[in-house]
Amino acid sequence: MRESKEKEEKGYWCLVLHSHLPYVRHPEYEDFLEEDWFYEATIETYIPLAQVIEGLINDGVDFRLTISFSPTLMHMLRDELLNKRLVRRMDKLIELSEKEVWRTRYMPEFHDTAKMYNKLFTSVKRYYEECHGNILERYKKFQDEGKIEIITCCGTHAFLPLKIQRRTWRAQVHLAAQYYLKVFSKKLAGIWLPECAYIEGIDDELKKEGIKYFFLEAHGILYGTPRPKYGTFAPIYCPSGVAAFGRDMETAHQVWSADIGYPGDFDYREFYRDVGYDLDYDYIRPYLHSDGVRRNVGIKYYRITGRVPLHAKEPYNREWALNKAAIHAGNFMFNRERQIEYLYDFLRRKPIVVSPYDTELFGHWWFEGIDFLNFLFRKIYYDQEIFTTITPSEYLQLYPKNQIVQPAASSWGDKGYFEVWLNGANDWIYRHLHKAEERMVELATANAKLVTKTKNLELKQRALNQLARELLLAEASDWPFIMTTGTMVPYAERRFCEHILRFNTLYEQIRKNTIDEKFLSGLEWQDNIFPDLDYRIYAENA
Repeated sequence: MRESKEKEEKGYWCLVLHSHLPYVRHPEYEDFLEEDWFYEATIETYIPLAQVIEGLINDGVDFRLTISFSPTLMHMLRDELLNKRLVRRMDKLIELSEKEVWRTRYMPEFHDTAKMYNKLFTSVKRYYEECHGNILERYKKFQDEGKIEIITCCGTHAFLPLKIQRRTWRAQVHLAAQYYLKVFSKKLAGIWLPECAYIEGIDDELKKEGIKYFFLEAHGILYGTPRPKYGTFAPIYCPSGVAAFGRDMETAHQVWSADIGYPGDFDYREFYRDVGYDLDYDYIRPYLHSDGVRRNVGIKYYRITGRVPLHAKEPYNREWALNKAAIHAGNFMFNRERQIEYLYDFLRRKPIVVSPYDTELFGHWWFEGIDFLNFLFRKIYYDQEIFTTITPSEYLQLYPKNQIVQPAASSWGDKGYFEVWLNGANDWIYRHLHKAEERMVELATANAKLVTKTKNLELKQRALNQLARELLLAEASDWPFIMTTGTMVPYAERRFCEHILRFNTLYEQIRKNTIDEKFLSGLEWQDNIFPDLDYRIYAENA
C-alpha cells in the first residue's frame, strides 16, 4: 500500500478535519457581518489548505488526509452570490495589503509582515481563479488521485440525539448522502456526526444509506458494551455493522489544549488584535462594512507574546513563527512514533491513532496551522518509518474484522455529553423544533403521493419543499451552541425564530390551501439551499 515503508511501519495516523459553517446567506443586504465567517474561513483555511495539498502532491510526498465538508458549507462554496462577494473581499484585502506595504515602508517591525499578507492574499486570489471559483472541484481532484478522502456530515449539522422524530434523523442523513453524491460523483463512505453526538440507533440510519463508518469522542467507544479490547486504537463495529472510530485524546490535547496546545505558543500570531481596530478610522473605513462599525479585517501585526493585554503584544516575526511550526511538527511526529511503537508492542496489532479537529483551526484561528500541517506531512514521509498516514476506508480494508461494541451516548462538547446543546440558555427552542418536526412528518406523509398535474399542485409541492428547508435550517446545531457560548447570541436567536416563523406560516398555508406564492417565492430566493430537496424524505414509510 505504501511502497518501501509497508514492511517497517508499526501503525497508522489518521488526520480528520471537519469543515462546517452554518448556512449564512443574506441577499437582502449589501453586506452582512455573519457572512464574514464564510469569507474568512475560505481565504484563510480552505484555499490555503488546498494549496498545501497540491504542493505535497507535486513534490511526490505520499500522504493521506480525511476531510469533511458539511452540506451547508458545500452549498455556500457553490453559491454564485457568496462567491461574488468572496471575490470582492479578496480584492479589498489585496488593495489594503498593498497600501499597508507602502504605509509600513519605514516601520521595519511591521513591513515584512505587510509584504507577507500581500503575497498571501494575492496567492489565494490567483489559486481561486485557477479553480474557476470552484474550490470543491479541486478537492474532488485530490480525492480522485487517492490522496484525501472526503466525507460529509448531516444535512444542516443537526444535533441528532435531541430529535424526537426518527424521520428527522433519516432526512438529515439521506440529504447528506444525496448532496455528497451530487458534488463529488461517488457514494459517501463515511460521515461526521454533528458534534460527534451519538445515541443508540443513529448508526441504523447510517447503514440505510450504505455509510461504512463515523467518528466518536473517546468515551463513546471506551464506555461501550462490551469494553473495547483495543480502546480507541482500533475501530469497533456497532451492532448495525457500521464502524466507529474513536478520538485519540493525547493528540487532541497537543493541539486543542489552551494550556499546552501548540497554537498558544508565544511566537505565533495573535488572533485578537487586528488593524480594523488599530488603524486610523478614515484610513480603514473603506474596508469595513457599509455600517462603518470597526471590526476585524484580517491583517494582524502582533504575536501572542504571553499572558499580557492586547496593547502589550509585541510585533509578529514570521521567521520565528515558521521555525516554531517546524519544531512543533517534529515534536508531534516524534510523539506519534513513540505512541505507536508502544501501542504496537502492547496490542500486538498495528494501531490507528485518529486525530479529529475543526478545519478552521488551521489557518484561521491558528494562523501557522497550515504551515504546521505542511511541515508535518513532509516530515512523516521523509524522516521516519514507524507509521504512515491513512484514511478510515483504507484501514477498514486492511482490518475488516473488528470487535462488535454498542457505543455509549456521547459528544465531543464540553463535559462530553449533551449539555452544550441543552441547557437553560437554549432549552426553549426544543418545544418549537419538536412540534415542527411532528408537523413536517404529518404533511409529508399526507402528501407523499402528490402528483403535480396542475399549477396549484406544483405550488403546493414547492411549498412543501420550502417547508422542509425551513425546518432543516432551524435544526442546525450552531444556533443552540452560540446561545450557550454567548457570542453572537442575538443573531442565533433571530435565525432560529425566523425559520420557525416561516415554517409555521407555510404550514398553515399548506394545511388551509391558501399558499401565498409571493411569500413562498421570497423564501425560495432567501433560503435557497438544497435546490433538489424532496419533502418526501420526511414521509412515514418513504
